[in-house]
Amino acid sequence: MINIKDLKAGDANVTFTCLINRAIVGKTSGANRTNYITLTLQDATGTLDAKLWSATDEQIATFVGGAVVRVTGDVIKYNLDRQMKVAKIAFVSDDENEAIKYVESAPISSDILIQEVEKYIGNIKNNNIFLITSKLFNDNIDKLKIYPAASKNHHEFVSGLIYHTATMLEIAKSLIAIYPQLNSDLLYAGIVLHDLGKIIELSGPIVPEYTAEGRLVGHISITNCMIKSKAEELGIEGEEVYLLQHIILSHHGKQEFGSPVLPQLKEAEIISLIDNIDARMIMMDKALDVVEPGEFTKRIFSLENRSFYKPKI
Repeated sequence: MINIKDLKAGDANVTFTCLINRAIVGKTSGANRTNYITLTLQDATGTLDAKLWSATDEQIATFVGGAVVRVTGDVIKYNLDRQMKVAKIAFVSDDENEAIKYVESAPISSDILIQEVEKYIGNIKNNNIFLITSKLFNDNIDKLKIYPAASKNHHEFVSGLIYHTATMLEIAKSLIAIYPQLNSDLLYAGIVLHDLGKIIELSGPIVPEYTAEGRLVGHISITNCMIKSKAEELGIEGEEVYLLQHIILSHHGKQEFGSPVLPQLKEAEIISLIDNIDARMIMMDKALDVVEPGEFTKRIFSLENRSFYKPKI
C-alpha cells in the first residue's frame, strides 16, 4: 500500500486511494481557457497537493471535498514541495465511514487524552474555577474527543483539539515547576477552555471547514460566551469569571491575530505563548516530515513564510 507520506518527487505512475481534503476550481490563461482542479489529497499519513488539468464539468461536480478517490499520476517538485500531476482519477465513495479511514488522527488515543486532561481539571483548587471548567468540559466531552483544533496548519486531524490541549497542559506543568508564582488554577482552566469554541467554529473531524457561526463570530468570542453562560447557570459571578474570560479573549496574543484584548495577566501571557509554541512545533514537524535530511521545506505562510532546514546530523 502506498502512503502519501512516503511519496517523493520523481515517483512516476503511482496509484493510491485517498480522501479529497480540498478541491478548488480554476481556469487556465490564454485563448483556449480550460478548467482545472487544485486538489489536496489526504490519507492517514499526510497530505499532497495535486492538479487535475482539463477538468470536465462532471469531474468538477464529482471530485469535491470529502470524496474518496483512486488516483494515478506522477509526483513532481514544485516550489520546494511535492505535487502530483493527476493522470487518472476515479470516484470511490462519499460515505463518511469510508472517508474516516483516510483521516489522520492524534498519535495518542482520545480516551487517554481525555483522562490526562481530567487529571489537570481535578487539580484545580478554586471551587468556582473548577465548577465552570469541569462543567463545560463534561458538557462537550463527546465533541472534544474527536474534533480537530483547526481546518489546516496545525492539529487539523481527528482528536487534534484534545491532543493540543493535553500537550499545552504538560508544558504548563513544567513551567509551574520553574515559576511557582504562576496561578496553576488559572493556567490549567484557561488551557482547557481556550479553544472550546472550536467545536462550534468547525464542522467536524472529517474535512473540517468553518461553519457560518464560526466565520461570523469566531471561537474566541464563542468560548467567551460559553464561560459567561455557564457561570450564570451555576450562579457564579465575580473575579474568577472575568479572569477566565480575559484569558480566552487574549490567548492569541495580539489584536492582529484575532484577540480583542492583549494579555494583562501573567497566566494569560503564558497561555498565549504555550499555544503558539505547540502550534508552531506541529507546523514545523509536518513540513519537515516530507523532506529529506539536507533539504529545506517549502515556505510556510503561517510561520512568516519561512523555509526550514532538516539537518543531516
